Amino acid sequence: MKSFRIMPTIEICDTLKEFCEDFQVGERDLIVTNPRYFEHYFPEDCRPAAVVYVKNYGTGEPTDDMVDRIWQDIKDVSFDRLIGIGGGSILDIAKILVLKNPSPVVDLYDGVRPVEKDKELILIPTTCGTGSEVTSVSVLNVLSKGTKMGLQRDAEFADTAVLVTELLDSIPFGVFATSSLDAFVHASESFLSPKATVFSKMYSEKAIKMIINGYRQIADQGQEQRKELTGEFLLASCYAGIAFGNAGCAAVHAMSMPFSGAHHVAHGEANYAIFQGVFETYERIKPQGEIRNYKNILQQALDCEQDEVFQKLEKLFECILHRKPLHEYGVTEDELGHLADLVIEKQQRLTANNYVPLDRDTMIQIYQSLL
Repeated sequence: MKSFRIMPTIEICDTLKEFCEDFQVGERDLIVTNPRYFEHYFPEDCRPAAVVYVKNYGTGEPTDDMVDRIWQDIKDVSFDRLIGIGGGSILDIAKILVLKNPSPVVDLYDGVRPVEKDKELILIPTTCGTGSEVTSVSVLNVLSKGTKMGLQRDAEFADTAVLVTELLDSIPFGVFATSSLDAFVHASESFLSPKATVFSKMYSEKAIKMIINGYRQIADQGQEQRKELTGEFLLASCYAGIAFGNAGCAAVHAMSMPFSGAHHVAHGEANYAIFQGVFETYERIKPQGEIRNYKNILQQALDCEQDEVFQKLEKLFECILHRKPLHEYGVTEDELGHLADLVIEKQQRLTANNYVPLDRDTMIQIYQSLL
């Protein structure tokens, strides 16, 4: 039996001021964000219990150590509701901080302590990629394990996800590119997952078509065209989040995590670096399965022949972001076996959703093809 659900209530607001008024943000709220969002968008009369700026604890991909240090600073703050405002990293951190006794964080990932929540959680995305606002997954670089790991429990679902369109108006094009490519990977992997349902596939397909349509407009009209499409990409990211929140992500994410953790590569960019190699391998191993339906979607969206969809897709993606070979991130051939071993050891949650099983040798071959 397969199931499908959408857990958070989803609200849409034009501005953060509208959100603050409608949700009566005030002294019983703890806000986790970064200065640009709080200082530029929050109304001056908003007085929360405390504001945590994640950037004060480190930059780049979040680690368990960062979250532990944040918790030490806020553990005595009295609040009823936590509001996370930011990209996927901030939202993932917020999902951990709202839990009962979240530190040391590594114990949650090791299953030593139960994952329980006793406060309300609101998540507001500021990028168009992770879909984290509607999922129960938090990904951190767990330093003692030497790799990124995902924690997925129902307690990590937000009570409410709020899409605020103005927050995407000023994001740099590079952030837009990596985050929206991440959303595309979410939609694609969840479409091919053995856990996919007719409902999750509906969200996957819609997200794929919206993202490709937007990319084609940007390729034709230039980077500034994205500013006319922020609402569409915000929705596409949410749709993809709903899809992978139900059906899961798979080998692309599993193989990107150890390499991006070791070489400090942004999550969406790392997925983009791995995507083509995995999906071409899927097609080679099992061309007559569900991947044919996936290619039908690409064919319609790209307006091309089915046997050229991956070539056309790669060409379109290059208009949005150049895909670097892995060696440009510092990956060497000597470490490919170790990366594959980390996937096998630490990423079973993801590899269980592969379109086809990929053994160690096949994963090494994929890494080599992208090196």
